[in-house]
Amino acid sequence: MSQTLTPDRLLSERGVTRTLDAFVVAVTYDRAGNCAFALGDGSLHIVGPEWLPVAAHNGAALSLAADCRATGWVTGGDDGRFLRFSPDGTVTEIAGFGMKWVEHVAAHPDGKGVLACAVGKSVHVFDGAGTKLKTVQHPSSVTGLVFDAKGKRFAASHYGGASVWFVASKTDNPRKLDWKGSHTGIAMAPDGDSVVTAMQENSLHGWRLSDGQHMRMTGYPAKTLALSFTKNGKWLASSGADSIVMWPFHGGGPMGKPPTELAGGDGVTCTRVAAHPSHDAIAAGFADGLVVMADINSARILPVAAPGRGPISALAWSPDGTHLAFGTETGFAAVVDFSKRGS
Repeated sequence: MSQTLTPDRLLSERGVTRTLDAFVVAVTYDRAGNCAFALGDGSLHIVGPEWLPVAAHNGAALSLAADCRATGWVTGGDDGRFLRFSPDGTVTEIAGFGMKWVEHVAAHPDGKGVLACAVGKSVHVFDGAGTKLKTVQHPSSVTGLVFDAKGKRFAASHYGGASVWFVASKTDNPRKLDWKGSHTGIAMAPDGDSVVTAMQENSLHGWRLSDGQHMRMTGYPAKTLALSFTKNGKWLASSGADSIVMWPFHGGGPMGKPPTELAGGDGVTCTRVAAHPSHDAIAAGFADGLVVMADINSARILPVAAPGRGPISALAWSPDGTHLAFGTETGFAAVVDFSKRGS
């Protein structure tokens, strides 16, 4: 690590911080670059000159995603509500599911936009205006939900594997991706050909859709809580070890290829990863509160925030890659400006 840049220098010189007094469940940017944090007390905090707290869920917020619209977000909560927020704090309920938790939400701007939320075994799909299009069922509770890069398909992880659905399909027969065990999260490669799930057994499992090839990625000392493909799809970054574990999805990988490990060696578990939207770089947060950015090609590590503020529980880049937001289990939240400045 750099001897000339102290771990907190970027945060102190280029960061804006708040103490939000609740577990930071998620942070994300909308498509226009506005940032919001979702908290365990049910509130949403929208970043601005004055951070705007918004009463959202009667209970905990469980999930957060950028809206399919140009601005705003969608959230799910343990109060059974699927909500839409605008940057001015206006809240609209898209759907309510009674006592059932809305554990995962996703959105894509394709066409007029599409929204989805996971409630138990069901995924409910809506158009951009919030009108329900369909509900599809899975063999067990959905543990992860993601749209492909074009918004034509969505994939859900669950016990026994994953299911891939076409948004516009009239028949609603999924492509079933089977692998025994408990699958706890999901990611799709930018080209839409690879689906990867995190597993309860401290491993990853993948499927290549073009030829049905299975991909098994093992060796994690802890559960993987975060998966993030680089923009070009060459690498899959993952948490769950004392480093950023990077699996190569090029040159025939990841089968038979060892992962690259970045920013490790101190025995502290990496808890969150987020690939930069345009460069071969990964932001990572650790269980001691350390946040770093790693350059994949040079393996250089840039410290962003020092340890000591609680385990990193949320991490996200702005769409243009100029700002990095992160939050911790103790309620610390920050946004760091990486944009170039004049000399």
